[in-house]
Amino acid sequence: MMMAVALLALSGCAPTPDQMKPIDPENAGFWERYLVLPLQYLLDATQDLLGSYGLSILVATVLIRLIVLPLTLKQMKSSRAMQALQPEMKRLQEKYKNNQEKLQQETMKLFQKHNVNPLAGCLPVLIQLPILIAFYQAIMRDENIRSASFLWMDLGHADPYFILPVIAAATTYLQSVVMGMGDNPQARAFMFIMPVMIFVLAFSFPSALALYWVYSNLFTMVQYYFISDKYKPNKNNQAQS
Repeated sequence: MMMAVALLALSGCAPTPDQMKPIDPENAGFWERYLVLPLQYLLDATQDLLGSYGLSILVATVLIRLIVLPLTLKQMKSSRAMQALQPEMKRLQEKYKNNQEKLQQETMKLFQKHNVNPLAGCLPVLIQLPILIAFYQAIMRDENIRSASFLWMDLGHADPYFILPVIAAATTYLQSVVMGMGDNPQARAFMFIMPVMIFVLAFSFPSALALYWVYSNLFTMVQYYFISDKYKPNKNNQAQS
């Protein structure tokens, strides 16, 4: 739900024509100085080395994902712990179905007993929102990026062939599968809602931002493949509980 809200907020953050002018480092505010400009410098510098803004977006994506990796690990640990507690939570819901106040109290006791923070999964989303907005503004306020091309795409404009929006939607769905969202009945609906939202937004956003989203999805899937076993709930422990 928080990611859906974040994407809707992002869709309304388009800069005005005056705000699309290049950033003056001398007069830049906090947001521009410490988020937008560093992203521009990173994209320009890696483009000089690799000769392609498409590849420089890949480098930036990997670096950003590595920076937020500690939060991602915390999210994974919390998600797996929540999955392990699902049987007990269902028993509480059945037992106190007519007493919501008691249900909330017992649920909080259950979380405290197992040292689970249900809000921990929100941290990566909260971090990614300003990054996405800064990334968007870095693209639109850098003429070099805005006028660059990569493969069939003009990075400053939406993909007119719908190829990138389809890829963005598909990788969003696959990421949900890899992360095991289908195991959670409450999150299962978003496995289908989120790809549709991503397709619509990628159709409107510049290709550079949609490309960042695709790279981020692919990196996350690879990351989960290699490290998710560490955070899987112990089936034997679940059976004993």
